[in-house]
Amino acid sequence: MDQQQYNTNGFTPQDLSSKLSGLKLESDPIAQAAHTHHHKRPARVFHDLGANTENIPQTINDPSNNSDAEAASASSTSFIPAMPELNNAGSSGFAAAAAMAAQNPTVRPVGSGAGPRVDPDQIPSVVAIRELNQKYYNTHMYPTMQKLCPPIAGTEYSAVDQGSSNPKFGRLTLCSIPATSDVLASTHLPIGLIVQPLAQLRPDEQSVPVVDFGDSGPPRCNRCRAYINPFMQFADGGSKLICNMCQFANIVPGEYFSPLDATGRRIDRDQRPELNFGTVEFPVPKEYWKIEPKPIKYVFAIDVSADAVNKGLPHLAAQSIRKALYGPNSDLPTGCKVAIISFDRTLHFYNLSSNLQQAQMLVTPEIDDVFLPLLDGLFVDPEESRLVIEDLLDRLEVLFEDLKVPEPAFGAVLEAAFKALEATGGKLLATLSALPTWGPGSLAFRDDPRLYHTEKEKILFAPGNPYYKDWGHKYASAGIGVDFFVFPSTYVDIASFGTVPELTGGDLFYYPNFVPQRDGRRFITEFSNSINRETGYQAQLKVRCSNGLQVSSYYGNFYHSHPASDLEFGTIDSEKSVTVMFKFDGKLDTKLDAHFQSALLYTTKDGQRRVRCHNFVAGVTSQIKEVVKFCDEDALLAVITREAIHKTSTDQLKDIRSRINDKCVEILAAYRKHGASTSSPGQLILPEALKELSVLLLGLLKLKALRGGNVNSDARVFSMKLLKSMPIDQLSFYLYPRIFGLHTLRETDGYTNETNGKFEFPQCIRASLSRFDEGGAYIIDNGQNCFLWIHRRATSALLRDLFGPKIEKLEAIDAYTNELPEIDTAISRQSRNIISYLSDRRGSRALSIQLARQELDGAEYEVKAMMVEDRNNEAMNYVDYLCHIHKHIQLAH
Repeated sequence: MDQQQYNTNGFTPQDLSSKLSGLKLESDPIAQAAHTHHHKRPARVFHDLGANTENIPQTINDPSNNSDAEAASASSTSFIPAMPELNNAGSSGFAAAAAMAAQNPTVRPVGSGAGPRVDPDQIPSVVAIRELNQKYYNTHMYPTMQKLCPPIAGTEYSAVDQGSSNPKFGRLTLCSIPATSDVLASTHLPIGLIVQPLAQLRPDEQSVPVVDFGDSGPPRCNRCRAYINPFMQFADGGSKLICNMCQFANIVPGEYFSPLDATGRRIDRDQRPELNFGTVEFPVPKEYWKIEPKPIKYVFAIDVSADAVNKGLPHLAAQSIRKALYGPNSDLPTGCKVAIISFDRTLHFYNLSSNLQQAQMLVTPEIDDVFLPLLDGLFVDPEESRLVIEDLLDRLEVLFEDLKVPEPAFGAVLEAAFKALEATGGKLLATLSALPTWGPGSLAFRDDPRLYHTEKEKILFAPGNPYYKDWGHKYASAGIGVDFFVFPSTYVDIASFGTVPELTGGDLFYYPNFVPQRDGRRFITEFSNSINRETGYQAQLKVRCSNGLQVSSYYGNFYHSHPASDLEFGTIDSEKSVTVMFKFDGKLDTKLDAHFQSALLYTTKDGQRRVRCHNFVAGVTSQIKEVVKFCDEDALLAVITREAIHKTSTDQLKDIRSRINDKCVEILAAYRKHGASTSSPGQLILPEALKELSVLLLGLLKLKALRGGNVNSDARVFSMKLLKSMPIDQLSFYLYPRIFGLHTLRETDGYTNETNGKFEFPQCIRASLSRFDEGGAYIIDNGQNCFLWIHRRATSALLRDLFGPKIEKLEAIDAYTNELPEIDTAISRQSRNIISYLSDRRGSRALSIQLARQELDGAEYEVKAMMVEDRNNEAMNYVDYLCHIHKHIQLAH
């Protein structure tokens, strides 16, 4: 069937990049790869990887200009056409101006046709930039030692580790660091590093090499304790090692000595991974052990109270454990052990010993002084005891279906699991269905809409009982991580018990308005993914930097006992990132590069104690233009986001939103003053590297974590906790979702390109309902939730081809549909291929479709809230927001 018939208004998708032609963009083109580099100390890259590094832009913001020779010498600045004058010039503060604009007749929604307007097609588009970046990196690799910013977040790319680590492991906010604090202050930009130590690499990328130095351990600087890396220099015939962090001259240990050749290189350098690659792992000797490392232990704690049984959670939890332990994608290491606990008002322990015919249940009614009723048989090898475990999982739901005891004793579960794991470390995975009002750590209902938008609202974002914070500290110190899976019908106080996974480096999975038919598959997948993703436990993180800089603060999910200590994680997995902020305590030398090293000491799931080192390098400059030109927009957004979330426990949300706006104005005003060429006051000048900053910050202001309007405090706190440690690529889509039409798919979409072997992803549209076609069907995916929005006038042909021959109208579709059925039509095959592609790249968060049929499903409200470029959530649309930013930049001069 010809798919164009689905599009009832005859709209044909166009290349969004062409819509930017009127902007007079002067982008950094591909041809700027030959841009003059500052001369640094010679011989920083000592090997030839054979990578094609020709014609790589310094910022891949507009690869379409590859052959534009004139643009090669242009400044990296974007000009937005003249903005309309606003009637609020006398208002004080950005927040006040924004409030006035809501009633200003000059500023109207896009498409109103009234007043002087900026064409929304003539302003920077996140969608266009994403597509251009992806198009470039479909045929190019990213070399880590070239002077260019990493690909924008969300781009599928392969990196070549040339001595500086793959950007998937860490990104600096500034790829060209200011030499002094004065230069930094002039830009209003922060120096930060977002490090993701266990990030997953692509199959075609260099795996992390493991270098074993035996009982002596890896070579380190005797002064700053930095680990050996490609940027350390050897002198005096190879007998001295010059630290790249502190410039201290160390004596090379005898067992590590190697003579130098005529060029000053170690003759064995090519055989030394630690001297060639930015990321290396070192197995470490006993002096690095806290306790003897062993394969990881898991405790599964299953809520079997009344609410849980009514929702079918015991059955789903049993399926989840079975899939995690015995499913086709199970990745449990040899020697790991598992234990199962269930709980309502009492605790139920299970003897799973392999010599039993079936599990034995031991009930502990005493929850104020928890003890373990058994030692032998509590933890078992999942393979040796498979028959016993599977028999228990089969009977789990039946055991409690007639009891339905209210009020889960959740605090007692934490105490029991801690006693079971404190000697070895490990991981706790627990389900919870209701507010834990029974036993130790009991909580009271404290969500009060009357507190919203008041000075007292912030108490709803902080723990209501110190019990959980105290246990979070204990868990982290003992090397135990925690993942909670929460299924509330009403308020459950995530702000209180959610501090445990937050402090231990764990995860919180939240299923509001849980419906088993719709959400059960998602829970099962996420539970299994939580266990089988790459994970380390008993972890500590240390970040070091060049002389002249020092670490000022950290943001993320960890325990930090005091400023001088390392960060502690009960567990850390492939999707956890940590934000590290730096400040000047001197100045940097423009003749040397700035260096940063992240060292993660952890125990692998199979029981090996290792240090994973990541090394990052950046140029040093005294030029403001150079600083802004090589600013990493995605890393900057992560820093602004985490600084904002950090303030939610002390400041009102309206003040935090105002500061985000002010930060945007400060950065752009500073660039206009110090870095931009002369231009008309009526033009908004955006540095090329930051031209999507405004719309992405607008997306941040519209997230549940920070937006105006009444938001359930549990939902708001959950969004805050997500933002604290979310990887940069996930953050990008959380701020600005991917949206594409199923009714306008091209013939090649959803299939692998035979020429380049790349998956053909459909063209996306901008996040505005005005871009939706009448009669269309759209996927809206922000990396956490995926909605299928269908227009109320969708044709019966489209519905039949997507959902089956019996579906003639929207009302006939099952409201609890969570995946597209297998229909033998072109659009069905393509759509399912695309959704499968997205699912494979989603990490631990499962992709489960939720229907948002226009005027039928409540999920339509969520879709509207994700339209960043529209006026919603008490915030402006994109055009109006740019107008206000421009107005306040003018006021700042």
